[in-house]
Amino acid sequence: MAEQKSWDERYSSNELPWDTGRPDTYLVRMVSRWPVRRGVVLDIGCGTGTNSLWLARQGFEVTGLDISQEAVAMARKRADEEGAACTFVCGDFLTNDIVPASVGFVFDRGCFHAVQEEDRNVFVDQVAQLLTPDGLWLSMIGNADDPMQDKGPPKLSARDITAAMEPAFEILHLESCMIESRMGQPPRFWQCLLRKRS
Repeated sequence: MAEQKSWDERYSSNELPWDTGRPDTYLVRMVSRWPVRRGVVLDIGCGTGTNSLWLARQGFEVTGLDISQEAVAMARKRADEEGAACTFVCGDFLTNDIVPASVGFVFDRGCFHAVQEEDRNVFVDQVAQLLTPDGLWLSMIGNADDPMQDKGPPKLSARDITAAMEPAFEILHLESCMIESRMGQPPRFWQCLLRKRS
């Protein structure tokens, strides 16, 4: 509950350096380059709905999930204003069963790296249970292997990522990148594309 309150306060005060109002560059590239079947998508940590709304405009059936009630209210308002068919749900991904089953694609921009080390396997297992066979997961993760460390978001090493994800997923692509933000120096992340193992 305390975590939800903290996120609600950030959204209420517009303390959102990650929220550029534009869809994530790597999400856009991935959807245009990989054979992602148009179907059900889950956007974990959807925030104000920017990526969910973009995905809906590409023909996906989108559910956006966020722990912050404030974020979900903002996302619903934007969807109403744009006439977009998105479902937005408030909840904790680690503990809720209110997300759709048989998801073909999962996107998270900065959620996996925010969970405690002891909860990483729970997060990975939840994604694996939701995804259809050969379903894809694009996770944007703070990069702990970057020699230029900054305060920024939480960070994981490539070793941390592979140890947590490889039992259930095949890593198709793991590359260091810089993501857009409203901070001065864009933070360095990993773009990690995974496919559920059969």
